[in-house]
Amino acid sequence: MTSSAHHQPILDNPFVLDLFAGPGGLDVAGQVLDIPSLGIEWDRSACLTRYAAGLDTLHADVSAVRRDSFESLPPEINVLAGGPPCQTYSVAGHGAGRQALDRVEEYIERLVAGESDQKIDEDLKTLTDPRTALVLEPLRYAIQATRSPNREHRPYDVIVLEQVPAVAPLWRHYAKVLEKTGLPDGTKYKVVVDILATETYGVPQTRSRAVLIARREGLGNPSLPLATHRSYEAKEWNRKNGTSEPDQAADQAHQPPLYEAATASKSAEDPQSWRSMRDALAAPVGTHPGRPAPFLVRSNYGSSGNPGRRGVRTDRQPAATVTGRISRFVVFEHLDENIVYEGPRFTMNEAGMLQSFPPDYPWSGTAQAQQVGNAVPPLFGAHLLSAALGLPKPDPEALRKPWQPATEEQRAKLRSSGCGAADACTDRCPRPKDQVPPPSSVRPRKNKKASAK
Repeated sequence: MTSSAHHQPILDNPFVLDLFAGPGGLDVAGQVLDIPSLGIEWDRSACLTRYAAGLDTLHADVSAVRRDSFESLPPEINVLAGGPPCQTYSVAGHGAGRQALDRVEEYIERLVAGESDQKIDEDLKTLTDPRTALVLEPLRYAIQATRSPNREHRPYDVIVLEQVPAVAPLWRHYAKVLEKTGLPDGTKYKVVVDILATETYGVPQTRSRAVLIARREGLGNPSLPLATHRSYEAKEWNRKNGTSEPDQAADQAHQPPLYEAATASKSAEDPQSWRSMRDALAAPVGTHPGRPAPFLVRSNYGSSGNPGRRGVRTDRQPAATVTGRISRFVVFEHLDENIVYEGPRFTMNEAGMLQSFPPDYPWSGTAQAQQVGNAVPPLFGAHLLSAALGLPKPDPEALRKPWQPATEEQRAKLRSSGCGAADACTDRCPRPKDQVPPPSSVRPRKNKKASAK
């Protein structure tokens, strides 16, 4: 359900708590909408990016904050948001979360029934991959808010969650219990859940996300944001432009298809057309010199269910889903007269712009490509928050202006608050060794005999 009704803000002073905040996608969205936020993030490098960007941050484990220091959170927070880590649910991950969907739904039922945290925590230890349980944290925070003396037991007014499409069944189960059962104190919500495509909101990238928007009863029915752009249909594009995905042999020979789409794309002036990579990257802005066009991009991961087939798109198309492998995407330039040369790969600034981050966003620390790929696209996040709070749709131009990084003084102050020291992590920060993903032994193993039949 989408809405085009007259916008009426449902909260006078929204304040967002962003769980699993990453490098700041949802918080950047909040700044565009003039909404304050506090992000909780345990990855050190993502926190360094957030400090450099001037975002309020707690360098902490989301679960630990809920257990040990929930009362220290600002009591005026009234919007709960977040995108729990997707590795165990994503089709690119090990799949432990997809295998545990039924068990996680049981935990949802137990939580809203008021079962003790201690008992649930003990049982969660039996999950193959502990990250699977993180999808329960938004619900656990919602419940904890109703038990908090510091908040005078006030529930959150709005909940906004997003994840990979594989998590949609859990969001639907969230919706069922929030609407019919309610939290243990009796608080109920009106909820809408769906899978949305980010390119239909002006993000120059195809990316599908399972979305949940909930409003506390009495605040009106929630609605999904109204799409502002057309969806991208690969088959339609290939049919109209006479192109098709390259086969594996062509890919191995480093021979992408000829560039045929420069004059056949949807009009750039059409306000309903999706935004292309050229729209995002061609013009110089800030320190970005502009990406010469035309160009082709070959992704680093397979397409059409074939891991050996590399998807290829022109600059007149939206980017493929930006993941932590974005720095490995190969870019081909100088396409005249059927001569193709490999050009420079995307910089982190360009990768961020394909995610709709502002130019010159201050990516910091290590694993920057992973930070970019894990982030919520800010423009998409702004549409979600606007719809959840009854605000007008966001102005995309606000995210196309160069980002002004924090001063050294501001950064030091933010880190003192987030880590406990102006220039270093402290004992209260998560330990790096605790952030290592589970070993490969948790991956589902194929039955070699069965696969050979």
